[in-house]
Amino acid sequence: MPAHVGRRGAARTGMLGAVRITSALVDPALLDLPWSTPLEQWPADQLVALPQGISRHIVRFVRLAGTVYAVKETGERVAEREYDLLRSLERIDFPSVQAVAIVADRQDERGEPLDPVLITRHLQFSLPYRALFSHTLRPETLNRLLDALAALIVRMHLTGFFWGDCSLSNTLFRRDAGAFAAYLVDAETGALRSRLSNGQRDEDLEIARVNIFGEALDLEAAGLLHPSIDPEVVCEEVVQRYQRLWHEITYEQQIEREARHDIEGRIRRLNELGFDVAEVAMSVVDNGRYLVRPKVVDAGYHSRRLLRLTGLDAEENQARRLLNDLDTYRAESDLTDEQQAAHRWLTEVFEPVVRAVPAHLRGKLEPAELFVQVIEHRWRLSERAGRDVGLAPAVQSFLADELVHRPDEQAVLGVEVS
Repeated sequence: MPAHVGRRGAARTGMLGAVRITSALVDPALLDLPWSTPLEQWPADQLVALPQGISRHIVRFVRLAGTVYAVKETGERVAEREYDLLRSLERIDFPSVQAVAIVADRQDERGEPLDPVLITRHLQFSLPYRALFSHTLRPETLNRLLDALAALIVRMHLTGFFWGDCSLSNTLFRRDAGAFAAYLVDAETGALRSRLSNGQRDEDLEIARVNIFGEALDLEAAGLLHPSIDPEVVCEEVVQRYQRLWHEITYEQQIEREARHDIEGRIRRLNELGFDVAEVAMSVVDNGRYLVRPKVVDAGYHSRRLLRLTGLDAEENQARRLLNDLDTYRAESDLTDEQQAAHRWLTEVFEPVVRAVPAHLRGKLEPAELFVQVIEHRWRLSERAGRDVGLAPAVQSFLADELVHRPDEQAVLGVEVS
């Protein structure tokens, strides 16, 4: 809701006049920022140094009450449009940054107008794709990155969202149990429709291909791209992975009437790709076969199941690994009730592992990723020992031998992800 808000602390910050903040929930700390100063001149002691991609606008990161925000100077109409789009994407649970506020009617100390700003919440434990491509990437890491980016574009198009500016700079990634989950950052060129035509999808995909190719060439020219990475191959791989995934999700499949289990196989494959089938359209064709097509698909099959059972909000691959551990615990405990097993696993297994991390190490990994890596570490120790070493020893070994030597992902600056 729009509101005219006077600036507080004018004598302390040198701010004059009033600003207009458009926000669903105004954070009073926003009023203490130096809105009468052009963003490019904001003092370093009020900024957080985080890696960012290329942007046509001035972007700065600030920390307020423990939360990091991205502040971007842009035109008022552009800011309003992007704010509305990001809010719409948030309502449908699309993986994108969260819009916080628009600050307009800014003036410098001489009364000259300054550009409005759009404020978004920084996604914790994330980095721009461009930052990762600036490091040495192993082939398997590159494959996971490209899979995550292709899946993001597919989900976007299924939602009816036309991005119009997909690039390495406009996409964030987070760890997701050995894979990466991709998030949209910049939505100012986007449009949300009921559905996209094939032509609109092709146009959006071509924009992504050109942008990714251009940024990869730019990194290569700066000596930041590993020699094993071919910019042309990277951009074409994103397109090909998109097309394969789109086909798997949307194609109409003919099956024999006596082979109905093939429908379940199709749904399982989609679940493994991170998509849930909400409805299956079936019709009988002339030759006695069924024509099958998933009518509505959505992302997050495993993450929604984990949230329903435990209240834990995790990325898709993290959720899959956590559910595997939960199911193993349930079998070992001989518990038939799924909800009861989930509650006991949460309180007896997951939470003790998270609490075992000393306070000074808690910025290394978020809880879900920490637990996934602990159970992976337990498996490796058990393989070497030829027996199950147990969870408690595995936790202590992971903390002492691995976690303590890792950089803070929460700080993200300069993190090398392998």
